[in-house]
Amino acid sequence: MDVKITITDREGQLHEVDAPTDMNMNLMEVIRSYDLAEEGTIGVCGGMAMCASCQCYIIEGEEKLEPMQDDEEAMLSEANYVKDNSRLGCQIFITPELEGLKVEIAPEE
Repeated sequence: MDVKITITDREGQLHEVDAPTDMNMNLMEVIRSYDLAEEGTIGVCGGMAMCASCQCYIIEGEEKLEPMQDDEEAMLSEANYVKDNSRLGCQIFITPELEGLKVEIAPEE
């Protein structure tokens, strides 16, 4: 089953994408699979919460997300362009609950 997620890329363009809930994918991998960020500028650490290249701003649906874990919080505390609604895309796993989520990809570090 797929969920619809709206992603605003770094140029400000909106993309409504279908994200599969049955492949254990995270938001960073969805962004990569749709080529919504320049190659080499997102998911640099491979989704280990060790860089902030997949930082996103949660525009709508924050209540649908799992709570932030310590390693994600620690990484965001060192990142640039962090806002109150910042999350790491690699830490947001695609589940049926995320239907209608709206995010914006943060600027490059």
